[in-house]
Amino acid sequence: MTDYDHNAIDELLHSRARLAIVAFLAGASEADFVAIRDATKMTDGNASVHLRKLEDGGYVTVKKHFVARKPQSLYALTDDGRKALLAYVAHLESLVPSDKKGVSS
Repeated sequence: MTDYDHNAIDELLHSRARLAIVAFLAGASEADFVAIRDATKMTDGNASVHLRKLEDGGYVTVKKHFVARKPQSLYALTDDGRKALLAYVAHLESLVPSDKKGVSS
């Protein structure tokens, strides 16, 4: 087996919560905070922290505005976020042998 580099895993995406958010946003053009929080079954605080980390990393963007005098945050996956997700999945696939060669029992 060559190039078995588990250290190259994207640490920003290698969190169950952040991966769930990015995967959810990959299937949506954009989603509001409540939809993301509900889809990922997180608390407000947990979702907020992970969304902020993804925003700081350039993987999501946020647009904030008011709807009926209530604040609304709309999140979308950036091109870099989509590329990072695809690279993350491809890298994980590369770590799993496609056949029994190199796998000991």
